[in-house]
Amino acid sequence: MNAGVNSAVSSATQPGTQFAVDALARLTAASHELTLPLVSQVTPVVFVVDDDVSVRESLELLIRCEGWQPQTFASAKEFLDRPRSLGPSCLVLDYSLPDLNGLEVQKRVAIECPDMPIIFITGHRDVPMTVQAMKAGALEFLIKPFSDGVLLDAIRDGLDRSRGALRRDADMQQLRDRYASLSCRERQVMALVVSGLLNKQAAGELGISEITVKAHRGKVMQKMQADSLANLVKMAMRLHIPRIPQFQA
Repeated sequence: MNAGVNSAVSSATQPGTQFAVDALARLTAASHELTLPLVSQVTPVVFVVDDDVSVRESLELLIRCEGWQPQTFASAKEFLDRPRSLGPSCLVLDYSLPDLNGLEVQKRVAIECPDMPIIFITGHRDVPMTVQAMKAGALEFLIKPFSDGVLLDAIRDGLDRSRGALRRDADMQQLRDRYASLSCRERQVMALVVSGLLNKQAAGELGISEITVKAHRGKVMQKMQADSLANLVKMAMRLHIPRIPQFQA
């Protein structure tokens, strides 16, 4: 077998374990399918970090009135030490905090919760600060005082983005689970097929019959839930499965 084929696929599945792997993958995929609709049903959480208690209390009431779940914190440390939220969420963050400034918190959030949208609020207009925060990915930068409507619109946008990110993560996990259900030989066939080889060419590379390649290819399409070769290629790209260099178009 070509050495490039070996390097393009994961290590072989141990004999006798493939049935268990397939069953586990099906159960895992089913659990993700059940989880997807539940994500949209989970009450979104809006985190508020501001050292001004009056701001925290007023925003908590405003957020609760919209049907969202508010969680307020007086310091960056309290917020960063909280348990991670698994549902849709966004952060309303005061730029000037006693322990860490907003940009430092933003950097931490980018590492720990990269998909959490951040809405900065501040009582001081500072153009360089605003530019820096927006370049780092902030959703909005609001100057106090701001209207309830402006903030609520920003929060809605942030929660929509958070839901989208959670859906993409769930979709990607399903794709990984499908790929994990493939046997070693099926992964080898998939790597060759998405590199553009015909069944006869793949058979020659693997030292097996063309009929066997067709059977493995059918299993790959079934397990990956791919309705076409183009769809399978897109899946391979999302999974970062390397194509065999000498066979790329």
